[in-house]
Formats: sequence, structure tokens, C-alpha cells
Amino acid sequence: MQYSEGSVGRIFALKLDEGERVPDVIEEFAREQDIRSAMVLFLGGVADGSRLVVGPEKQMEEKIVPITHVLSGVQEVLGMGTLFLNQSGHPILHMHAATGREGGATVGCTRAGVEVWLIGEVIIMELLGLQGRREKDTRTGFELLQLPKAR
Repeated sequence: MQYSEGSVGRIFALKLDEGERVPDVIEEFAREQDIRSAMVLFLGGVADGSRLVVGPEKQMEEKIVPITHVLSGVQEVLGMGTLFLNQSGHPILHMHAATGREGGATVGCTRAGVEVWLIGEVIIMELLGLQGRREKDTRTGFELLQLPKAR
């Protein structure tokens, strides 16, 4: 296990506009506000055609092939994620969200693009003093969080 200790800094409340895309709008806001690490909460509605990554095709292959699910119809959403800078100094959001409509639910990563429908509320809790950074993992090709202390 790796870990880093920090404290809570600024807290932002965002009202996203209809049609704005998660994670893009949150990463852009983080760049503008110089947020280096944060916990992010998202709730509201997502538009028909939004996409979630819902898993890899196989548990572990030489190359991980993600499965992308296209949402059908407007859906309710609740998401939680972390935001850390990558090796280039850009804030990257890793958020998983649960969406639902008429008793059916889908859970996945928002990286593929979730478009806000009507309501998009976001709370960003800046985390100060953490030494985490997303670094490209040669085995998976993903930008994975790395923290300085190992236990």
C-alpha cells in the first residue's frame, strides 16, 4: 500500500450547465483554479447517449480492452472520484458513477464522456499536502495514481 497525508483546502460547489461533459468540465475547472488534488462528488441527471466504461473485456490480457456502455434515455446519476495531476501537470479526474432509469442501473467510469441533462451538481474538496500523481503504467497503459510512501 502507498499513502500520503494531507488536509482539506478549499471547497467548491459547481452547478453544471445542460450539455456540459464530465470529466472535461471538472478537469478544466481544476486547471483554472490550480487544484492539484481533490475528492469530487457529482449528482444530477445525464443525457441519453452518455457513455461509461463498464469494465475490461477480459480480466488481464497483454492489452486491456475497455467495454464502453452507451446509456439509453435520461438517467439519474451519483458519482464519486479523485482528481490528481498527471506527469504533464494536468488534472485528471477518475470518477465512477452509478446511473439509473426505471429500476435498471449501470455503474462505470465517466472517462468515456457523460453529458449533463438539466441538473449537474458537483462538490470539489481540495486536498492539500498530498504527494500523489497519476503516472502512466507501462503494463496497462493507464495513468494510475502513485503515492510516495509504501507500507
